[in-house]
Amino acid sequence: MKSSNYNTCYSLPKLTTCVVGGGNSAHVLIPFLSTAGHTVNLLTRRPNDWNKVVTCDVTSMENQVIKKFTGTCDKISSDPNDVIPDADAIILCMPVHQYRNALDRLAPFIDKSKEEVFLGTVYGQAGFNWMVHEIEKVYDLDNIVCFSVGLIPWICRTIKYGFHVAYYGGKKVNVCAVTPAHKFDKLNALLLNDLSLNPMGIGEFSQACSFLSLTLSVDNQVIHPSRCYGLFKTSGGKWSSLENVPFFYRDFDDTSGEILTHIDNDCSAIRDAVRNHFPDRPFTYMLSYFDLERLTHGSKHVDIKASFRNSKQLGLVKTPTVLGENGSRFLDVNCRFFTDDIPYGLLLCKWIAEQLNVSTPHINEVISWAQSLRGEHWLNDDKSIDMEYCLEQRTRTGLPPSYGIDSIDEILD
Repeated sequence: MKSSNYNTCYSLPKLTTCVVGGGNSAHVLIPFLSTAGHTVNLLTRRPNDWNKVVTCDVTSMENQVIKKFTGTCDKISSDPNDVIPDADAIILCMPVHQYRNALDRLAPFIDKSKEEVFLGTVYGQAGFNWMVHEIEKVYDLDNIVCFSVGLIPWICRTIKYGFHVAYYGGKKVNVCAVTPAHKFDKLNALLLNDLSLNPMGIGEFSQACSFLSLTLSVDNQVIHPSRCYGLFKTSGGKWSSLENVPFFYRDFDDTSGEILTHIDNDCSAIRDAVRNHFPDRPFTYMLSYFDLERLTHGSKHVDIKASFRNSKQLGLVKTPTVLGENGSRFLDVNCRFFTDDIPYGLLLCKWIAEQLNVSTPHINEVISWAQSLRGEHWLNDDKSIDMEYCLEQRTRTGLPPSYGIDSIDEILD
């Protein structure tokens, strides 16, 4: 559902917003929010690597700069006490597996006297609401408005860390989940519109009925493991030189496409079971890979391989590798494709499937392969989740029981 006109009922004060982390998205947020008149602060482990002024180049597919946005960071610090207490809004921009540690660091410094503090992320994988509810309980926070954007609103690439980013295009439609749900219109008017619609004229936000819609629809957990497994099946995940490493998307092959289709089919079976279990929820934005692409990009693709190989925006993305002997390269099993998209992605899907008695043979196969490479034990030999291992360390996985949620009926806000 789209927002109602909050603007007609309220004035629109500018916020003090703290961007947390230094991902590509942080480099876009700072210029966009600053241009809109917000005060922007930055919490980063690398404060000395950031410039006070960050530039965003709106760039064509021919690599021509069409427009520039510049934004100023009012404060840049590695100390949460310097930047969190003033924050009206806090936005995380980092790998998903780092969310919980970041929330633990910043939560003690959130100003409890504020009427509300918007706390969110620009990428909605892994039940961000569960993570926020966890710190609400620990730190006795009762003024948090938690939000999560389904997919990062833009395709962007950092040109120089802390200084300069290229923006290659934005989603035609963005989706956001919010709790309390009735706060969406206010959040949209105060903040979300300034992420894409106001600066670029596209990317209006719609409200998801549940964070679970995002958790079961985000595409990285389907795309990245499928492609990595496909590369492993065709080449063993090793190449004689950097020049021989296929591009991650531009060289997308049939093997990877077949794996992706199988994984998405498993996820669709889980999504169908969730709809049957919660018949009162519409789950409008809980979508398959292609349906999500058509919504957010206006795509008409029907062929997975072609959708990646023909994408100019994704064409420069390299396969993550590490250096071996004599210049050889090996698939990097410590990159976020493994640390985010398995324990905070497919494994979470697997847990929901187990709760609803859904068979997931292809998800099982990919998780088993990934755990063998990383020395993990997410699954038992019978392909059931090894709950003892997964919960042995609090942030090892994003499974609901790691937040004290033990029943499928407790996962919805």
